[in-house]
Amino acid sequence: MDAAAGEKDTNIFIRILKAVNWQKNASFIALVFLVVLSSFLSPYFLKPQNLINIMRQVSYTGIIALGMTFVIVTAGIDLSVGSVVAFTGSVVILAMNAYLNVYNNEVFAIAIGFLVGLGVGGLAGAFNALMITRGKIVPFIATLGSMAIFRSLSLFIGNAGEIQSHNELYGSFGMGSFLMIPVPVFFLLGLGFVLNLVLNNTRYGRYLSAVGSNQKVALFSAINVNKIKFIAYTLTGVLVGISAILLGSRFNAVSTSNMGLAFELDAIAAVIIGGTVMAGGRGTIWGTIFGALILGVINNMLNMVGVSPYL
Repeated sequence: MDAAAGEKDTNIFIRILKAVNWQKNASFIALVFLVVLSSFLSPYFLKPQNLINIMRQVSYTGIIALGMTFVIVTAGIDLSVGSVVAFTGSVVILAMNAYLNVYNNEVFAIAIGFLVGLGVGGLAGAFNALMITRGKIVPFIATLGSMAIFRSLSLFIGNAGEIQSHNELYGSFGMGSFLMIPVPVFFLLGLGFVLNLVLNNTRYGRYLSAVGSNQKVALFSAINVNKIKFIAYTLTGVLVGISAILLGSRFNAVSTSNMGLAFELDAIAAVIIGGTVMAGGRGTIWGTIFGALILGVINNMLNMVGVSPYL
């Protein structure tokens, strides 16, 4: 009886293993494995404050990676996101400071900062899109050039130094939390939910995949390829703007030389680790979020065990 019961349990376990879509859930499975491994390597890893710090740090690049998912699904790439973070963050704080010099209302200053951030980020994304769709420049070259342009602009308007916000409420907003969960995490999850619906349940999402799979076939199918790409890059710019607003509020300042540095690499890595195909045509929003978490856990784990993440 015991042997039969054991064999039955084994068969159930095997059926469960076969039922799991390992390819589709690879990023989630990898994340669980890394969390378990990290908890063994350091007794402090599962401390609530450490997990909160990981979520907060991941949110900034995670939000950018959501937009990068759309771009990569079109078989494109955006190397300018880190520089746009610095430029947008600089303009946001300068706009808020200018408003506070005239009107002493910190709440309205933050609202203006949000509008400016969304606008500047969106315009930066549109600039990239126009170079690619109208200028017919390869995305890698176009965004590599704009990366240098926007970093130079941020250094210029900030005199290659730090731009300090005069809005104390802005800093409180950046470090705020609800039910112990940091504010940026709610932005990441909320945007992820909406963009997942867009990618998987709308005509635009289907067209996005069609363009990435085969651009010529998409053109013959009467899909406006330039419009699809323009929206993808502009959306990425808007998301970069949101990330810049949240990151600037964390420190209540912007370092024009360091802010957003190498964010493009983290965003691209999160997208690819999450299961989006680099060649385009297929992507997953939740996979991208898991990919960002994987990078955050790895960096945190290396710090916990005293290993430099730059090795």
